[in-house]
Amino acid sequence: MRLGVLASGSGTILRAFLERGLHVVTLVVDRPCGAVEVAGSAGVPVEIIERTEFGGSFDRVGYTRSVVDVLRRNAVDLVAMAGFMTILEKPLFDAFGGRITNTHPALLPAFRGAHAVEDAIEAGVKVTGCTVHIATIDVDNGPILAQEAVPVLPDDTVDTLHERIKEVERRIYPDVLERLVRDHDRRPTEVHRRP
Repeated sequence: MRLGVLASGSGTILRAFLERGLHVVTLVVDRPCGAVEVAGSAGVPVEIIERTEFGGSFDRVGYTRSVVDVLRRNAVDLVAMAGFMTILEKPLFDAFGGRITNTHPALLPAFRGAHAVEDAIEAGVKVTGCTVHIATIDVDNGPILAQEAVPVLPDDTVDTLHERIKEVERRIYPDVLERLVRDHDRRPTEVHRRP
């Protein structure tokens, strides 16, 4: 399966995918970031669709269409969101519905949104974790593919807790993608017969 990765950060998840031998055919980023260097060093083509507008005039649908165009041009089979910080709109889910994965630093359905680690600490929970799920148009929703708990320690900060969650994420997200690829490869091919 041809994997398209969407990222906005350091690229540690992308690196984990590449170390597992997943077939990443393109990286799409919404800003210059460390993931670009990770992709470049592995020979993965990069498309920067820079987001320059963050106010009410941001054309989210138009931006999403640009992302979809890149993914289609690269004949992507499966899309993996790997810390992509721009919420995408309906055109992505129309084009790749059921074939978009995401990771979230909490045990969904708890602590949805961009501040999940901070929210977990503020809530005083003793356990949070990481979720890999099928992405839907509803943010941080969709069928859960894998979860793993991470304890919240008494002296945790947002940074220390998030780093421990990322360690889990870099292990279970590639596991999930390997399983999806394996299941896809095992599907029987259709035999077309004339009546």
